[in-house]
Amino acid sequence: MDTILNFATPILVTSLALSALILLLLPAKPTTSNTKEPSHETRVIVLVLGDIGRSPRMQYHALSIARKGGKVDLVGYNDSPSRPELLTDPSITIHPIPPLPRFLTTTSKALFPILAPIKIAVQLHHLLNIIIYTVPHTALYMLLQNPPSMPTFLVAWFISRLRGIKVVIDWHNFGWTILGQKLGEGAPIVRIAGMYERLFGKLVGDVHFTVTNAMKDVLRKEFGISSPIHPLHDRPPTHFHPVTSTEKTTFLSTFPPTSTHLPSLLSGSTKLLVSSTSWTPDEDFQLLLTALTTYDRVASLSDFLSLSSNPPTTTSTNPTTTLPHLLLIITGKGPQKSHFEAEIQKLDLQHTTIHTAWLEAEDYPTLLACADLGVCLHTSSSGVDLPMKVVDLFGAGVPVAAVGFKALGELVKDGVNGVVFKDGEELGERLVGLFDESKGGRELSLLKEGAGEEGGRRWDGEWGRVARPVFGL
Repeated sequence: MDTILNFATPILVTSLALSALILLLLPAKPTTSNTKEPSHETRVIVLVLGDIGRSPRMQYHALSIARKGGKVDLVGYNDSPSRPELLTDPSITIHPIPPLPRFLTTTSKALFPILAPIKIAVQLHHLLNIIIYTVPHTALYMLLQNPPSMPTFLVAWFISRLRGIKVVIDWHNFGWTILGQKLGEGAPIVRIAGMYERLFGKLVGDVHFTVTNAMKDVLRKEFGISSPIHPLHDRPPTHFHPVTSTEKTTFLSTFPPTSTHLPSLLSGSTKLLVSSTSWTPDEDFQLLLTALTTYDRVASLSDFLSLSSNPPTTTSTNPTTTLPHLLLIITGKGPQKSHFEAEIQKLDLQHTTIHTAWLEAEDYPTLLACADLGVCLHTSSSGVDLPMKVVDLFGAGVPVAAVGFKALGELVKDGVNGVVFKDGEELGERLVGLFDESKGGRELSLLKEGAGEEGGRRWDGEWGRVARPVFGL
């Protein structure tokens, strides 16, 4: 198989490049959307080779460009609802990418090398068809989300040279490291994907945004990119904010997973944990299940010691420790959801209740704001990206417990706005420490203050300072 991949992949890349060139040289069909616009208007193609509704950063980009007077052509899959203000903004036009055939969306590792080239070819055709025949030809910029880089880097490279469009790459992570999690870092196709991403990332991008300073360093030192690179940290938009006690009570009483626990949630005898996930390999939910098992064991032992008339004199658990019940809400959709739901059913937890849920866009910020603590299990395939879910939690004024990795310190400050852990046992111990009622909740209160302070730094300010000058707005 490795020999076949080594032989077939260069041929695949070459054939895709040639087919793209042939398609781009075809004359564009005249459309009503290709009306000449005033030269002072800035038009930006925002390209998302993913679900627009589940690409919040690219939605925020589009809204920011529109609010500063630009026109936006947003190209992406339209699988789930986008922000309401995105749908109603007259300066934003959404161009949906046709859905992929179902057989191309398989998660099978064995079928991946066979189906991936077909998937790329189909996506290439769809993207070029939309950009050439549907999007107006007056765009000055193309803002490109990465990953994925295949075939979007090829599309951007050819379009930029054909029409003189300036390409801005927004680096969220590296596609080859994500692929390496699925197929193994040593797989030939992963190595080729890495070479492709480095080569075209350097050739295509006139300007680059990165989600961390650490990612900028990688692009400079390992990718050899010399064009401008601007770290643009994720910041929460205004719809993530703390809620009043009345708003909290109203939401908890109407949201089914919390309504049955309302009295204990309001009294504090039950604490609300929230974890958002796309149920992918870069989030190991086994860590959380281990942590909850640890918490449950300590809570049960504490109950026993408090009820025992003759408690042991030597124990690592403080006899005065009192721990609340935990209600954990896990939100999101993804490929590993059913697997972990089955694992959750196997647990026999006495002090924790777990629910999985999918929320509408307008309800998700409110749920976060009602939580006592957020849990982030993002481990980062590259070590230099950051989880947006933590940004959202901070915007809602909620501290976080997060798995530690290289770049995390740019966002989560251990003991200031959250806690950092390395494995499930440590997370369980941190939960015990944070929710130990004998300590009066002092540590959790301090973390909440830190989260609120960090959440005060908003997307509009960050975008205006870093990104606005790039687009000349």
